[in-house]
Amino acid sequence: MIAFVSGPVAALAPDSAVVEVGGIGIAVQCTPNTLSGLRMGKPTKLATSLVVREDSLTLYGFVDDDERQVFELLQTASGVGPRLAQAMLAVHTPDALRRAVATADEKALIAVPGIGKKGAQKLLLELKDRLGEPVGAPAIGAPVTQGWRDQLHAALIGLGYATREADEAVSAVTPQAEATEGTPQVGQLLKAALQTLNRAR
Repeated sequence: MIAFVSGPVAALAPDSAVVEVGGIGIAVQCTPNTLSGLRMGKPTKLATSLVVREDSLTLYGFVDDDERQVFELLQTASGVGPRLAQAMLAVHTPDALRRAVATADEKALIAVPGIGKKGAQKLLLELKDRLGEPVGAPAIGAPVTQGWRDQLHAALIGLGYATREADEAVSAVTPQAEATEGTPQVGQLLKAALQTLNRAR
């Protein structure tokens, strides 16, 4: 079990990072929120979870142990693999997921790509006693909705784009974000922003 990786960030991509550990580049799958806090060449420490399959070994990276623990607990529900668990954490913080489960908030789970109404109901039942109570205070209003611009901008800067390019890309995807019901999904917006930047180059 690899509990964490620590070292300078050697490469960044829309859904992963490479951390140099003892002269070896370790590829780590991360959510946009995690990636937005990383900078090329700067040291980082990511909590990790190793997922072993017959044909692959995949390392998933997280901001802290709490996020890693929630990632692993989500996979104890039937039908939830590492990709879906990561998608859930890309849309919601660990506490937001705990609140959604504690309050049986179907809409919060349906906001995750790949989860429909029946899937959300099933997950609420299965996860009810597994995730525990929210650790932080309940969010007032919808700060995450306001923060998608900052998260997206930081992720683009982290990927090596100039501030002006990041500003333009955020402006380009703003109509898409504002048309989204509920909290905009930073992961999807990041993909759209990267497409606009690739077209512009």
